Amino acid sequence: MTSYSDTSDNHLVQQFIQGDMSAFDSLYTRHIKTVYNRVRYVVPETDVEDVTQEVFIAALSSLPSFRGEAQFSTWLRTLTNHKVAEYYRRRSRKKETMQVDMVHAERRGDQNHPILLEDRITIQRALNKLPEQYREVILLRFAEGMQFKEIADSLKQNPEATKSLFRRAIATLRNTLDVKDDPT
Repeated sequence: MTSYSDTSDNHLVQQFIQGDMSAFDSLYTRHIKTVYNRVRYVVPETDVEDVTQEVFIAALSSLPSFRGEAQFSTWLRTLTNHKVAEYYRRRSRKKETMQVDMVHAERRGDQNHPILLEDRITIQRALNKLPEQYREVILLRFAEGMQFKEIADSLKQNPEATKSLFRRAIATLRNTLDVKDDPT
C-alpha cells in the first residue's frame, strides 16, 4: 500500500480517479474524524455512525465528478450537510420523534466528551433550530476545530465579520437553550 501522508487531497482525488483505491483510503483516514464530529453535533448518537458511513459511500460514488473548484474538505463538508439533511427528511417522512434509547446510548458514551447525553441531545436540538449560517459557523469552530481565520476563509468573509457572526450564533444558541430551561 502506498503512503500518501504528505500528498494533497486534490492529488489523492486524481489518484483515485485514475484507479488507485488506496488513495480513497487515505482520504477517508484523513477526514473521518472531522466528518464524524460534524455529524455527531447534529444527529442523534444512535445514528451518527450510519450517517457518517453514508457520507463516505456518497463520496466514493461521487468523487469521479469532483471538479476541484473548491477544496476537497469544502466539497466533503457540503456532502456531509446534504446527507444530514437527507437523514432528517427521511425521519420526517416516517414521522418519527426525536427519541433516543437512553440505555443503549449511555453505554456507547464517549469518554473524550464528558457532556452528559441529555445535554448533548438538548444542544443538538437547539443547533438544528438555528439558521443555517449560525449552525455552520458553530460547527466549523467546535466540530471541526477551525480557527477564526480558517472559518473566515471557508465562508469567504473577513475575520472580523466571522467573529461577529460567531458571537451572534452563540447568543442565539444560548437564547434557544435558555428558553428551553425557562419554567414559565
